[in-house]
Amino acid sequence: MKKSFKPATGAVEYYNPFLTEGQVPPFRSSAYLKSIRPESAYMVLDLRPDPEDLEYFPAGRLVSIAEDTGADMLYADYYEKAAREDGTVEIRKHPLIDCQKGALRDDFDFGPVFFFRSSSFRKAVAAMPDSYRYGALYALRLAMKRIVHVNEYLYTAAAADLRKSGERQFDYVDPKNREVQLEMEGICTGYLKKKGALLSPEDRKPLPQYDPESFPVKVSVVIPVYNRRNTIADAVMSALSQRCPFGYNVIVVDNHSTDGTSEFLAALAEKEDGLVHLIPERTDLGIGGCWNCAIDSEYCGEFAVQLDSDDIYSSDDVLVRIVDEFGKQECAMLVGSYLMTDFSLSPIPPGIIDHKEWTDSNGMNNALRVNGLGAPRAFRTALVRNCPFPNTSYGEDYAMGLRLGREYKIGRIYDVLYYCRRWEGNSDAALSIEKANANNFYKDRLRTWELKARIRLGRERKKGRLQ
Repeated sequence: MKKSFKPATGAVEYYNPFLTEGQVPPFRSSAYLKSIRPESAYMVLDLRPDPEDLEYFPAGRLVSIAEDTGADMLYADYYEKAAREDGTVEIRKHPLIDCQKGALRDDFDFGPVFFFRSSSFRKAVAAMPDSYRYGALYALRLAMKRIVHVNEYLYTAAAADLRKSGERQFDYVDPKNREVQLEMEGICTGYLKKKGALLSPEDRKPLPQYDPESFPVKVSVVIPVYNRRNTIADAVMSALSQRCPFGYNVIVVDNHSTDGTSEFLAALAEKEDGLVHLIPERTDLGIGGCWNCAIDSEYCGEFAVQLDSDDIYSSDDVLVRIVDEFGKQECAMLVGSYLMTDFSLSPIPPGIIDHKEWTDSNGMNNALRVNGLGAPRAFRTALVRNCPFPNTSYGEDYAMGLRLGREYKIGRIYDVLYYCRRWEGNSDAALSIEKANANNFYKDRLRTWELKARIRLGRERKKGRLQ
């Protein structure tokens, strides 16, 4: 449907694929976007299936902000309608976050309404390949140089996804979305190449030399924990039950638990020689800070392997497999795969999280598009000691993966190495919109820093080749 608003500042054309006659067009495709030919200075692309407030749509406000900022694209916070279990409707605020330069993930939440400068829209769509079936909107917004977030609640929309955050976060690794992901990867890769930020396997540094004999053991399993008395025993015993031809230990960094976790670990450490119970002196540590505490300790082995305090390894040979692959793949970091289960270890959707979107040739470029790298994660301790984790409790592992992957190879194991047990106490099981926004904003900040670093690195390499 095409409609025209006429605010005082000039006409605005309105397009909504759901209000067209007949079948709804594939609005995420190149074909649909190329069918839009706005003639006015500005246009609205509204993806709400049932908009009710068109006569009150604040086109004039958006035009005014576009004129003031020179924006190519604008998006705004909105009110969200959600049905309650009793049949009534709840109206709640749906705040969005600013779109940073490095916010390259294809699931960025702009809301369902986009406002474009028509000349910018036409230019981007004209340059777009005709072949996109799923990623045209993603390619369109990557082409916008100036994107402005209007943090005002300007319209109302029905809730698009009522699932909890813990149920939504793995959609991008669901096998049924594989074709979509491949197209998105191609779009992101092309964008990075255009920006001069594309990494190549040929540019990787060789691993630095170090003495393996300088470490007390070959492997340390690192488990940060805070108030997980109901789950920590299973995690620790899973790690202590590994069968290895080399020395290993389990370092549990107890972040001042208050629910009996500390007492349990202290008693267990007296009986188990392989368990190291560390309580940091500092009381302001996040998960990343706890990792630094383990990595920097005198107990840490040549390789540090992650295990969350809720989870367990899938077999007793996980550590052997990881060490073998470090040798075969000659990598700085190794990432495995895991199975989502309930507490009885029965598989739950989406099942295996294997991140098969990762390829050796393009994995660290695609890492800027997706929201995680997978697990369990393992590191060469000597490298991490020179590049500490950020002291946060979200995204610390992602930050380390981006940093190491900029210079070194990251290896992969696609077999299931541990069981991720989901329960209502998981930290990401049901996040509020404010907490999810804060998490996403921080990861976008990491991507922004990394994008800048890669652009600079690309310029240095280009300069070196020219010289």
